This record gives sequence, structure tokens and C-alpha cells, in this order.
Amino acid sequence: MTHQKPFRILIYLILTFTLIYLVHLTNFIFIPIGLLLAAIAVPIVGAGLLFYISSPLVNLLERYKVKRVYGALIIFLLIGLFGYLISLFLVPPLQEQTAKLIENVPAIAVWVEEVWELWQNRQEYLPAAFEDSIQNVIDNLDTYANQVFGSLFSMISSLFSFLFSFIMIPFFLFFMLKDGKKLIPFITQFFSEKKAKSIETLLHNINKTLSSFIQGQVIVSLCVGVLLLIGYYFVGLNYALVLALFGLFMNLIPFIGPWISAVPAVIIGFFQDPMIGVWTAVIMIVAQQIESNFISPNVMGKALNLHPLTVITVILAAGAMFGFIGLLFAVPSYAVAKTIISHIYHVYTNSRPVGKKNII
Repeated sequence: MTHQKPFRILIYLILTFTLIYLVHLTNFIFIPIGLLLAAIAVPIVGAGLLFYISSPLVNLLERYKVKRVYGALIIFLLIGLFGYLISLFLVPPLQEQTAKLIENVPAIAVWVEEVWELWQNRQEYLPAAFEDSIQNVIDNLDTYANQVFGSLFSMISSLFSFLFSFIMIPFFLFFMLKDGKKLIPFITQFFSEKKAKSIETLLHNINKTLSSFIQGQVIVSLCVGVLLLIGYYFVGLNYALVLALFGLFMNLIPFIGPWISAVPAVIIGFFQDPMIGVWTAVIMIVAQQIESNFISPNVMGKALNLHPLTVITVILAAGAMFGFIGLLFAVPSYAVAKTIISHIYHVYTNSRPVGKKNII
């Protein structure tokens, strides 16, 4: 009986849940570790994102006999130049449009309330609960908008409290670019040859997964942001730069992000002029169709091999548990977890005798 597969699986599950329970009982041991990881999370995550964006250029320079240390310095020069150009050409109009948008938020809130009342007066069969819920939102729309902007400025203020962490990002990035290729050999040197090859394969697959997602998502988001900016300026939408940048950053959240960015753009468009609102909605739909049918397939391809329904489910679950941070990191975390589990499954099945490859 003990050699039967269902019995072994039951034992594995019991051991797994026992381990989870023991970890829960001894969580006081892991609290300091969690605090330590939280302290270094900002520079590691920030430098990691920049690393995956800039590493292809360093690798390209290395093929032309440029040492990685010089390639890293070139990356820093390009980042500095990029920051200077942004501060010179992008920041002034962005500040101006943001200030005007904040000034007009109360007027937009009043307009939305008037439109809702006008539409409500023409409806006779709306459920009472639905009407009460919408009316409550409308009545407090001005308050909600002020809270959003207040939270935004509060978040910006909080970022300055983590100034030291952000200052450390360039140092982490420099050493990642310079010595990134030494990490896998350093880890695998402690294992036997067979296990070292397995771990090396796993780490290369994780690196490929993260690289495909981060580089692809950044390129796709930049393309969508440019398309929105061109479209918004073409139809004469106010605050075009602010809304296009908002759409760019929201596009980093797969599937859900683009539709979140559409809401304020369409509302502002209808507030400005009904036809501009219609054209704004058309631009959003066209941009998303171009992104989903042309840009994403050619940039990201099927490297992640994630089903859309799975992605949506993961995003909703992560957003409910971890908020906005969960939305950003849900898909890459799931992709990495899937890569690890898939690798463990293949290692296990390949180690089984011939004819007994299945787990059950």
C-alpha cells in the first residue's frame, strides 16, 4: 500500500501542510528576515527592473569586445542623458497640465453628477439599490477625487522618506550589470555536477521569463503611450500628455490596466466636448486593438505562454490581497512560479523509471 501513488501523494500533502503549520508557529523567526528583505526590496526591485531593460545593450557591447564594466558606465551615461532630456522637454508641460487638471477636478465632478441626474430622470426601471449606490458615488465624487489627489501627493511625500533606498539603486544596478553573469556559476559551484546543471537550467529559464516579460511589457507600454499621445493631440483632448502617461503606466498591468486608464480620458473628453469624448473612446479601442493584435504578439510573442483567463484571475487575486503592488507584480511572480514548478515536474518525471513518467 505504501508504494501506491495516491498514498505517496497523500503523504506529500500531509508533510507540506505540516511544514506550513510549523512555519506559522515559528513566524517570530521570520519577522526579522521579512523586515530585512523589506529594507532592501526597493533597491533590488528597482535595480532589477533597470537591469532587465538595459542588459541587452550591455550584452551587445560585450559582443563587440567592450568590457562589461565600461558597458555599465555607458548605460549610466545614457540614463543620465535620458533624465536630462525628460527634465528639459517633458517635465514643464507635464507640470502645467497636471496643475490645470487638479484645478478642474471639482468642475468635472459637478458635470458628472449633472449627467448622471439627467440620465437618471429618463430611466424608470432601475433597481433602487443600484440607484442608491450610484447616487452615493456621485454625491461624494468631489470628495473621492480630492482624496485620490491627496493620496497621490501623500505617496510622493512618502517616496522621499525612502530616499536612501532609491540612492542605492544605481549601486545595485552597476554591480548587476558588471557581475550579473557570475551569479549562476557562484550558486551552482556548491552542488554536484548533475544538480548544478539542473539548477543552472532553472535559473536560466527564470531569467528568460523575467527578461521576456519586463522588456516586452516596457516596449509594449511605450508603444501604447505614444499611440495614445498622438491620438489625444490629434483630436484636441485636454491634458493629453498627462492622460497618455497615465495610460502608459497603467498598461504595465496586463489586460486590466488599459481599461482603467480609459475611464478618466473618456470622462475628460466628454466634459470637454461630446464628440471629443467619442473620439477619445475610439482612440483607446484602436490603440488596444493594435497593441493586442500586432505589438504584443511581435514583441512578447508566446514566451510566457500564459492563458488570458489565468492572467486575469491572478491579477484580481493579487490586487485583492496586496493592492496596487500586487497588480504590478502578479503576472511576473506567477510566471516565475510556473517556471519553477514546471522545472521540478520535469526533473521528477525524468528521474522516474521508463514507463512510469506520470505522477498519478
